[in-house]
Amino acid sequence: MLINLTMKENLLLNINKYKNKLGITEFRASQKEIITDILSGRHCLVIMPTGMGKSVCYQLPALVFDGLTIVISPLISLMQDQTSTLKRSDISAIFINSSLSKEKRLRTYKELADENYKILYVSPERFRKPEFIESIKNRNISLLAIDEAHCISQWGHDFRPDYTKIKEFREKMGNPVTIALTATATNETQKDIIKQLGLSENEIKVYNEGICRPNLFLSVKTAVDEPAKFQFIINEIKKKKSNTIVYFNLIKSIEKFSQLLDINHIQHEIYHGKLPSDKRKRIQNNFLNSDDAILLATNSFGMGINKPNIRNIIHAELPASLEAYYQEIGRAGRDGNSSFCTVFYNEDDLAVLMDFIEWQNPDKEFILMVYKKMKNMGNELKSIDFEDLQSKMVFKNKGDQRLQTVLNLFERYNVTKGDTEKHSLTIINDLPKELQLQKHFKQKKKNSLNRLYQMLQYVKAKECRRKFVYKYFNAAFEKCGNCDICNL
Repeated sequence: MLINLTMKENLLLNINKYKNKLGITEFRASQKEIITDILSGRHCLVIMPTGMGKSVCYQLPALVFDGLTIVISPLISLMQDQTSTLKRSDISAIFINSSLSKEKRLRTYKELADENYKILYVSPERFRKPEFIESIKNRNISLLAIDEAHCISQWGHDFRPDYTKIKEFREKMGNPVTIALTATATNETQKDIIKQLGLSENEIKVYNEGICRPNLFLSVKTAVDEPAKFQFIINEIKKKKSNTIVYFNLIKSIEKFSQLLDINHIQHEIYHGKLPSDKRKRIQNNFLNSDDAILLATNSFGMGINKPNIRNIIHAELPASLEAYYQEIGRAGRDGNSSFCTVFYNEDDLAVLMDFIEWQNPDKEFILMVYKKMKNMGNELKSIDFEDLQSKMVFKNKGDQRLQTVLNLFERYNVTKGDTEKHSLTIINDLPKELQLQKHFKQKKKNSLNRLYQMLQYVKAKECRRKFVYKYFNAAFEKCGNCDICNL
């Protein structure tokens, strides 16, 4: 029996013991230091490139700690994938989200209360449910992990209101040791994350592991017109014959390019948010299990997807921000092998993205009008589909996408439940004051315009692209040698 070991030696013994259980041969970057800090009771904010093993930073401490680890994530697919992986290693893990039947959720709540699980994955919205709070109120919660932590910040590119309540969640759990993890966060976003956690900057250690992985070749292409651009992409697909995602901003652009691929007898699939959920799931699984799949997608595809051998990420249209662009190219080359990330730029893209910004930042008058009309519809609201609701709000202007933004806001702020697709949309609460503040939406729109401007500066850069990205995210830059400018 070992005795008289220092606390640090005990920590190292535990780390090595559970490292093998998770199938880890060696730690990457600062993983070991982060894990040691967490086990010592230190809060951490971890900014780490996609695919570099952020999950290990909370999974290993979860095994060492005596109590329950709660992982807050916005991604159903990630919860399911990580839980399955942990179970294969004989680790007691579970997820609770909307994909479970009511019977399964209630059974899981009871099992949680009976201390049957070590790691629990939930969305932040789950904390609205009294039965969930009841199931964990007597548990010893050793660690709280917040995945996709940029969602906490209103200055992040994928802000989610329920994430702003994490300070309240932490208090309900007894203020456990907390780790927040994300692949992208500017200095402003980092400060806001820390504030929203209810911590001061001297209470949390920030690990910034940099941005672009060195195996990703970054390049920008311009084309005189759309036919020339599409032909270039087809040539690239024919030449490289490997797993490829081609991102588009518009569904109609996907459909147009898909027709060209059909003419060229190139097998492919398309993925966007308007497809039925069962079809999206089938397409996603097909892609994950293929060695040379071509997928045309909007930005609704990819978050939480862990496929190591994606060789090409092509943005056929300009992304709206460097944060979104980095998240998407981070899906390539997770196996460490060379991969190619190409973004196309055409001035016509700017007009589309400006429209997106307008649609994503509706004024308070439009929000109030939608709320009042929906409330006046009463039970009729449940039977109406999206197209009919759209026609009532914006009349014949089908290009106006503000309604979708408002419905998303209503869901996130707990104003409604259900959706038009399942004919279950219902108003359950009053309109909160946050959705009636004009100043907030003006600032949000200003931030969106600034992010688009920075994306435009990236594609027009005259020096190293990787250096530009590092500077944007305030990360220490060492060298590149793997972008179209450095390799001229």
